This record gives sequence, C-alpha cells and structure tokens, in this order.
Amino acid sequence: QVQLVESGGGLVQAGGSLRLSCVGSGSIVSFNSMGWYRQAPGKPRELVATVTGDSSTNYADSVKGRFTIARDGSKNTVYLQMNSLKQEDTAVYYCYAERWRFGTRYDYWGQGTQVTQL
Repeated sequence: QVQLVESGGGLVQAGGSLRLSCVGSGSIVSFNSMGWYRQAPGKPRELVATVTGDSSTNYADSVKGRFTIARDGSKNTVYLQMNSLKQEDTAVYYCYAERWRFGTRYDYWGQGTQVTQL
C-alpha cells in the first residue's frame, strides 16, 4: 500500500517562507511524477506545481517565481519551497504522486498540510 506523508506546513507572516516535504512509502518502485495541489476554503482543489521523473516542472501562474518544486527520485520525495507568501496562498496543500503500471495510471494523495499566512 502506498502512502504519501506531508510535513512542513504552518503559520507564516506575510512575505515569509515555508518548505513543504512529502515522502512516499509502501510497496512502490518509483513514481512517474509528483507534485502539489492546494485547496482554499470554498474553492476547488488546484494545481500548484508538478515535477516529472526527468525533472520537468510545471507551475501555476500564481506561484511562478515564488515557489520552487524539487524532487529526490531515489527517495520518492518531493519538496515545495514557498517564498514571498501571500494571503491567497493560504490553503491546505496536498502532495500528489502518479504511477503508471501495465498501462493503468494510479493516483495517490497525501492527507494535506495547512499553510496559513497570518
């Protein structure tokens, strides 16, 4: 069974920084891509950033230049460095991982970690 465990959320002052981490564990070989999504109260879940196995990255326009995603493939770990945080970044952040196996895609989600700008 695959599990994604996030850490690093919390309270931060305007303009501050936080670093989120997500570690995948369980009966896995490796993920094809990993990333972060977020969901603010009353809003749908939205993509923040993703990184593929060959380190190609994709960012939401709202976080470009402020957030950086990185991945340690050997450890099935993904990080999200968040700088210059704004009020609109307040949300629950979810780690995401994707794996393809025998032509079928499997999606995995973490339990979420709260990020709140004071």
